[in-house]
Amino acid sequence: MLHVLLSGNYDSFLAFGGILFAFAATVLAMAKLGIYLPKDAGREFAHDGKLSAGKPRGAGLIFVLAFVLAGILFAPVRAENIIYLILMVICMLTGFFDDASKTPWGEYKKGFLDLCVAALVALTYLQYNSNMVELALFDVRFTLHPIVFALLTVVLVWTSVNVTNCSDGVDGLSGTLTIITLMTIYLIDRILGRGENFSFLILLFAVCILGYLWYNATPSRLLMGDAGSRAMGLFISIAILKTGCPFLYIPVALVLILDGGLGLAKVFLLRFFKIHILKDVRTPLHDHVRKVWDWSNTQTVYRFAIIQIILSVAVVYGIQA
Repeated sequence: MLHVLLSGNYDSFLAFGGILFAFAATVLAMAKLGIYLPKDAGREFAHDGKLSAGKPRGAGLIFVLAFVLAGILFAPVRAENIIYLILMVICMLTGFFDDASKTPWGEYKKGFLDLCVAALVALTYLQYNSNMVELALFDVRFTLHPIVFALLTVVLVWTSVNVTNCSDGVDGLSGTLTIITLMTIYLIDRILGRGENFSFLILLFAVCILGYLWYNATPSRLLMGDAGSRAMGLFISIAILKTGCPFLYIPVALVLILDGGLGLAKVFLLRFFKIHILKDVRTPLHDHVRKVWDWSNTQTVYRFAIIQIILSVAVVYGIQA
């Protein structure tokens, strides 16, 4: 919006101000509004899940709205980006209403809502972008049929939302991994010269997550809940789509995929095919390493982050080479 009001070359000034605004707005809003969030009841089946009981939950409502406000004020106005911001709010609200509900929403209800949002992302992306796909690490490009591209996009978005949601269970873990993934995508954008109109939103969202982590670092004072984790997963999927290299989602978010995704795979195979895999592995993986390997919360966050950073550095170097 300010790009329209301020004529002239103020891009650097607006970017600087936008980043500071996004962080300050998130931190201040968390401090003032966090006490009004619903309280966590503690997760019965999670390792040390009862320690979260009584903490404000659903802080994603605050940092997602702070991000949307910063994006509207400081990022270039593009119809496509506005649609994505609206879809983020919708995804966040579905998570927040689940957080605030006395009776948790069922898996099928949430899965169906995720599917609807994923379909809208696919339709929006195809409306404004090409259906060409690049395998950046192999310098290969090909064009998919729009229907095939849309179906694969729905799978990407749905997967990203749910694995990120499932990885939220240790103070600071999901937010830290999301920031690493997003900054990797931002570097890929800059190297490939893609997503000029979207890359600044990546920085704004990363800064808003940092504002949340100010209060979520061990020992946490409040929790993001489904409101935050689902919105983060949605944003990651959109950001990787905008690079034109959607298959890079696998390496740049691999720790999120393994941490949150293995549990989804176990449940799916057991429920629908009666196949029981990884019988001796607790899922999400962050529960396994804490319960079985006796890692502390801090060790879990640092070690998972280190693994993802190494993967991200390898991807960035491979693209540049």
